[in-house]
Amino acid sequence: MAKKEDVKKALKKGKSSFNLIGRVKITDKTFSLGNTYDSGWTDNQMYVGIDCGFGNIVYAEMKGGYFPDKDNALYGYDKNEKNDDGKSKQIEIDWEDRLDESLLDNISDSSFITVGVEKDVKKKTVYKKFLSAYDAVEYISEHLEDGVILNVKGNLKYNTYNDNVSINKEITSIVLSKVENEEDFKATFTQTLLLDSKSIGKKDNEKNTMSINAYVVDYVGKPKIDGEKVVIKKNVTYPKAFELAINEEKPDITSKMLTKFFKVVKKDDIFELTVDGNIIEGAAIIEISDDDIPDDIKELIEMGIYTEEEAKKACAVGNNNREKRLVITRPSITYVGDGEDRKPTVPLEKGKYKLSDLYFYEQALQDAGVDLESGGDNGNSEDDETDLSDEDLLAMLSE
Repeated sequence: MAKKEDVKKALKKGKSSFNLIGRVKITDKTFSLGNTYDSGWTDNQMYVGIDCGFGNIVYAEMKGGYFPDKDNALYGYDKNEKNDDGKSKQIEIDWEDRLDESLLDNISDSSFITVGVEKDVKKKTVYKKFLSAYDAVEYISEHLEDGVILNVKGNLKYNTYNDNVSINKEITSIVLSKVENEEDFKATFTQTLLLDSKSIGKKDNEKNTMSINAYVVDYVGKPKIDGEKVVIKKNVTYPKAFELAINEEKPDITSKMLTKFFKVVKKDDIFELTVDGNIIEGAAIIEISDDDIPDDIKELIEMGIYTEEEAKKACAVGNNNREKRLVITRPSITYVGDGEDRKPTVPLEKGKYKLSDLYFYEQALQDAGVDLESGGDNGNSEDDETDLSDEDLLAMLSE
């Protein structure tokens, strides 16, 4: 029997979601329908761009399929029945019955993809629910119009590609938005992070951010390695770089936030913290003053071709600097308890794990028998460690 101190604590996934509000951009590459592969797999795919304002075009995806010559099944959760552990009972639905409304009535809403991209004769949004992304993508391709304003929600999914940790934004809800003004567009995320004593990195003076070297936990099922499926079916850890926005006017606010929520003192401790932030995937945004507007653009304003506000927006987009960033703005707030005991709290758990509890994707592959090339460190690099006092931290932010 393993010693108590050698037993790893099971990793929990936490929150990992996104929300985009903006104008949809449909191109000839947005939809790819009826794709077939050597294995027989057939799928529909959607890769859609949402202009979330000021040149920030964020892409999200939806895809799903089936094997025409095999038995296929989908899964949902029962609205009423629960297992002995109190969790909703899982229901298996045959592929042929996936659109049978009499069967779907018993399935919880969280099991469906929600689509609302058209309006009826009374100008009310028509909502549809799909168990499979295969059907949802086909329906959306027939009814979604270019340029409409959408509210898109989904889950952030992490994976390793070419030794880099990448993120897919998988859509679970795509509906028409009531937002009309670009000022109200947004691209936000909520993510549960694991932090260690090396997580607080260095300041980027140009972007006015602090680097945060964190870990995220995501579920890995049966990934394909060299064309072969590998069975993992576990939550694993990925190292992922984030940024923390610095309050330029009051850097002491950011310093206090870092000290209270992000600073891990003991080298073996892992904190769990859920944060909110902004997704930036379009052109870089630059603050524009009246002096920054070129003379030829000012002439367009004087001629009435552009308003000053429109011109500043156009000038604020640095088209030559495309980037992908996850910028943390603040710790998230969640509610705990029930009834009168329900109250808001910051989801921070100090000492949630030990460093030895982290189980990396590469470790999972090795445990599954995959022969990986040697080299590479699963943890944050020693060079990333920033052991700062509170005074040093404030001084760095104020530079």
